[in-house]
Amino acid sequence: MEKPQHQLFYLTDALAFPPVDTANSDGLLAVGGDLSSERLLLAYQQGIFPWFNEDSIILWWSPDPRMVLYPKKIKISKSMRKVLRDKRFRITKNTCFKEVLEYCSSVDRVGQDGTWITEQMKMAYLKLHEKRIAQSYEVWEDDKLVGGLYGIDLGHVFCGESMFSLTSNASKFAFIKLAQELQEKEYKIIDCQLHTDHLESLGAQEISRIEFLKLLK
Repeated sequence: MEKPQHQLFYLTDALAFPPVDTANSDGLLAVGGDLSSERLLLAYQQGIFPWFNEDSIILWWSPDPRMVLYPKKIKISKSMRKVLRDKRFRITKNTCFKEVLEYCSSVDRVGQDGTWITEQMKMAYLKLHEKRIAQSYEVWEDDKLVGGLYGIDLGHVFCGESMFSLTSNASKFAFIKLAQELQEKEYKIIDCQLHTDHLESLGAQEISRIEFLKLLK
């Protein structure tokens, strides 16, 4: 017997998403809707995130499995331990969110494609930053911005969105510093969304969507 075709859910103006277990095998859950702060926050709280190209309708995802990092499981290589000791880099938080966003949308990064950070997405995340929900971590070398990351802070889970590096190890430095801070604050996980070898090398792992949702709640 043939499997029934997946019915794609089209969002309306109503502030609601379908159950995440109705996503297709790639994790695509729904299309349409908008990128209002209210809808975005609801999405992240339910384990859903937007991901689409400039010329595409808005696509909403909830993949299974899910890539996450337990902060205490961050892997710091011997070479990165030296970078941390050398104090070559300096970390700040929320000092230039817009610049981090711009770099993330334009700089090539290991295992990621920046083209999905559209102008529409930038405006949406800037609004979330104004509400202190979206946050950035910036890495400086000799007072020059050389790396960083941004994401959504849910208070017990940090949903990482994107990172960039203009010089070797800068984004790793940001990610390690984020993990160390969240470990101190007893956050449950950093949501990394999808598997990349780069994230795995830093200690991230895949867990089931059910397990992820338990941690989220």
